[in-house]
Order: sequence, then structure tokens, then C-alpha cells
Amino acid sequence: MTQAPAGAAGDPAAFRAEVRDWLAGHVPAEPLPSVDTAEGFARHRAWERELAGARLAVVSWPARYGGRDVSLLEWLIFEEEYYAADGPVRVGQNGLFLLAPTLFAHGTEEQRRRFLPAIVRNEEVWCQLFSEPGAGSDLASLATRAERDGDQWIITGQKVWTTWAHLSDWAVLLARTDDDVPKRQGLTYFLIDLHQEGVEVRPLRHMGGEVDFNEVFLDGALVSDACRVGDIGAGWKVANATLSGERQMVSGAGSGGVDRIGGSGVGYLIGLAQRRSAQGGPGGWDDPVSRDLIMRLYCEERV
Repeated sequence: MTQAPAGAAGDPAAFRAEVRDWLAGHVPAEPLPSVDTAEGFARHRAWERELAGARLAVVSWPARYGGRDVSLLEWLIFEEEYYAADGPVRVGQNGLFLLAPTLFAHGTEEQRRRFLPAIVRNEEVWCQLFSEPGAGSDLASLATRAERDGDQWIITGQKVWTTWAHLSDWAVLLARTDDDVPKRQGLTYFLIDLHQEGVEVRPLRHMGGEVDFNEVFLDGALVSDACRVGDIGAGWKVANATLSGERQMVSGAGSGGVDRIGGSGVGYLIGLAQRRSAQGGPGGWDDPVSRDLIMRLYCEERV
């Protein structure tokens, strides 16, 4: 893997120059294929590993987990430069921006050492098993159950609208462990290996044939108690750390929201308008009124 130059610790100008130079030499000249295709997913994973080899995957994390221990200012500098360089969308975003903040806030040191380095190197891809057919906007009403059996938990239930579950190795899981308390107090947060008996992933295809959403059926799947994050019954509190990371990610406020052909935030609107113009449709990027509105939103987002 390509190594980044050492740079000057604590020197924002030197750090900016280092990041800018590295990205200029490594960001693909053409947009990568869509991450929702097999080829695109594989090439995005390769990009994540290249970032990790340069120690640029998670610059703000402690070095022992694969980061650089940089300051908040330097993290913002990295995000600015990544955005300016049109860096590819981060295919490891669920691990980087959803699970990692949760483990930093509520996980054990053993959990952080086990999972965070593998996330940085993109050796394990993550998804989020929260939403259910009867518990979308009212997440606390979820019905998936976790029954304790010694030092492990038996999981039974169904999840839906799970992004990239068909491509993932692990998932964060919210399940009910107590029916005799108010619904928000009866939930517990787990980390579950998807490559086991009792887990079935069924893709939900778009009209064009693409897959990003999935249904996930859990029938006696097992989770070690060592993969429980936070206290039993504290799942609502722990899940809010995950959801906070998700809100930041989908707002475009981080490299997880950058994508030249889609992604989150205004970047998605730009890509959508460009595709509409390419297809000859009205109201696309060639329409000055639409373009002006999108650029006003872009300016507001950047400010």
C-alpha cells in the first residue's frame, strides 16, 4: 500500500499541503463505477485500502486504531481537501461514521481493538439492522428479539431497508430484550456476524435492477455477549450515538457524503441533474433555473 509522507504534526499548513498533494496523485481521474454495482463496490473497497495505507482513512482517530491523532482543525482540513479533490464516496462509511463513534462512546477497549482497525482497512464491511416492517419512523416499537442463553444471545426477527446488507460482513443490531418495561428501555445494542446460519439476506431490487436495500431475516442467529455494546436495556441510548453519526454522514458533512456521481447532500442533486440532462429530460443541469437553485443550495451547504 502507498505510504503518505510523515508531514509536520500540529502544523495545519503542512498537513493541508500533504493531503492535497497525496489526493492529487491518487484520486481516480474518472469517477468510479456506482458503488451499487459489484465492480464499483470492489473498486471503492480498493480505494479505502489505499487511503488506509496512506494513513488518511481516519485522520482524527487515535493512532492505535489506524488514525493520526490530528486536531479537529486538521480533520476539517482533510474533509475540505477530500471534497475539493472529488474523492470517491466512502464505501466503509457505515463502519467509519456509524459504528465507530458508537464504540468510542459506549464500547469496550476490547471491542474497539477488535473492530476499528478492520474497519479502517476495509476488511469488514458493516450495515445497520434497525428498521423493521412495523418499526420505521417509530423505531422503539421494533419486535426483533434477543434471548439470552449463557454467554450468547439468540436473535429472531426481521429487518428491512438495510443498505448494503448483501455486501456486508457485520451489522449493528437493535433488538428487544425486555417486554416488561417502557419500549425504549427494553432494547439492547449488538454487533452481529452476518456470515452464519440463521441469517438470510434478500435483496430489494430497484426498477432498473440495481440493489442497495435488503430485507434481513434472523432465525436463531447467535451473538456473543462480548458483542453487546452498552448495558442490557440501554440500546436506545447507544443507538442514538449511531443515528447521530448517520445524520452527519447523510448531510454531506464528511467524506462519507462525497460522491461525484451521487452520494449525499447537494452532491446527489448535482449528479441527478447531470444525469437528467444527459438523458434529455427537462429541469436538468442544462436548465439555468434548476442549476441556479442547486448552486444556491451548494453554497449554503459549503458555508
